[in-house]
This record gives sequence, C-alpha cells and structure tokens, in this order.
Amino acid sequence: MDVEPVKQLRLVVETDDFEEAVAFFRDALGLTERESFEGDGGARVAILNVPTATLEIANPAQVRMIDAVEVGRDVARRSTRSIRVAFEVADAAAVTERLAAAGAEVVAPPTETPWRSLNARLEAPGGLQITAFQELDS
Repeated sequence: MDVEPVKQLRLVVETDDFEEAVAFFRDALGLTERESFEGDGGARVAILNVPTATLEIANPAQVRMIDAVEVGRDVARRSTRSIRVAFEVADAAAVTERLAAAGAEVVAPPTETPWRSLNARLEAPGGLQITAFQELDS
C-alpha cells in the first residue's frame, strides 16, 4: 500500500492571551505570519511559518536527560510534558535575552550540551516550554 507523504505539520498552541503569544512568536522570535483568520464567537488564529521542522520523538528518560542537561533538574510540567518546542537559532544567548524581554520566563540560561549545542530553556506566553538552541559545530 502506498502512503502519501505528510505535506505539513501544524503544532497548535492554545493560549488565553492571543495577542501576547502572537507578539512573542512572530515579533520576538521572528516567525513570519503566513495567514490569520477570525471567526464567530471571537475565534482567532495566526499561522506562523517555520523555515524547516522535524518531529522529535523522545521517551520519558530522554526528556529527563535533556532537562538535566539544559536546566540541571526535571522541569517539564506534567501538563506539557509531552510537548516542548525547540527552535534552532544563530545566537542562543541573544535570542534568550530578546525572548525574556518579550515576556518569556527563562527557566535556564544558555548551557552547552554534551552534543555541542548551546541550549536555553524558556517558558513562553501560554505556558509552552521552548528551547532556543545554537549548534556549536558546523
């Protein structure tokens, strides 16, 4: 049986403060707005582009290990334990400062990992945990 390849991945983040979340991900993180829609009852959505994406599947031991490396302790919240979004950036320290100024809580500052990346953990508006990472080896 031939299976048609997936054409797009959309990660949907529900937030009570739509404006704050859009400003954070679009304006502070720099994702471009592809389209946005408004519907009945105050429904709103903004679809933001990410240049490339991968789907990383990790078991609980891996999640705990990444927490230990990036933060030094288990910080993944139970309600979001299964989802953390990681963004590769050119300068993890500068992006961390910019995102903190835009309302993110810095959970752990940029930390060099054993796999040679500089990773910072933040909690974005809406409660989504994110990692800003910079590859140190070309």
